[in-house]
Amino acid sequence: MRLLVVENEETVAVPLINGLRRHGYDVVGVDTGNQALEIYEDVDLVLLDLELPDMDGLEVCRTVTEANTPVIAFTERGTESDRVLGLQAGSDDCLDKPYGFRELMARIDAVMRRVERQNSLAEPLITRGQLRINNANRQVWLGSERIEVTPKEFELLFLLASRPGVVHSRHQLMSEVWGDSMNHKASTRPSRTIDTHVSSLRSKLGSGHWIHTVRGFGFCFTAE
Repeated sequence: MRLLVVENEETVAVPLINGLRRHGYDVVGVDTGNQALEIYEDVDLVLLDLELPDMDGLEVCRTVTEANTPVIAFTERGTESDRVLGLQAGSDDCLDKPYGFRELMARIDAVMRRVERQNSLAEPLITRGQLRINNANRQVWLGSERIEVTPKEFELLFLLASRPGVVHSRHQLMSEVWGDSMNHKASTRPSRTIDTHVSSLRSKLGSGHWIHTVRGFGFCFTAE
């Protein structure tokens, strides 16, 4: 598996790249966002420091994840808001720096297992009334109108629509869409991230009818 490490601190990048190579990964290292955007399409996973010298790391994250390349992001400030921003930008996981190498390896394995499971088990196309969700090209259509969604919005909508009428708790949704990325800090609350994405989807779909809130528990999908 080929990894791209985007890290501008040499004291962090060198041991990280060497450690990954010792574990059998093919690793490419760059230290700017522009360099990352030139080669990310040729890798299986991007390890991205959000603090970059030449551009906003969140923009790099959005671009990479919109191309369906998984991302594990790193933030130096270690605040809940920074982790939420990283996840909302599409990252599959978000770690505070400094992080342990063993934990990073476990999170790489978890992200890639989740990606492989989603690719192998997901239906190619879901049709619910006027709503069509195509997993092959990651597009959402409502009637004749294409709805632009972020990678995480797509995964959340696809998961809910694949099981209409089934109520999913917020923690279940976090586990299946984001993995454990919001659970490694006791102070982190999954509700804000889930609610933000659901609110955005409702707005883009033009109605709150599609995704029903089950008060005190979570959400379920209701086809029109």
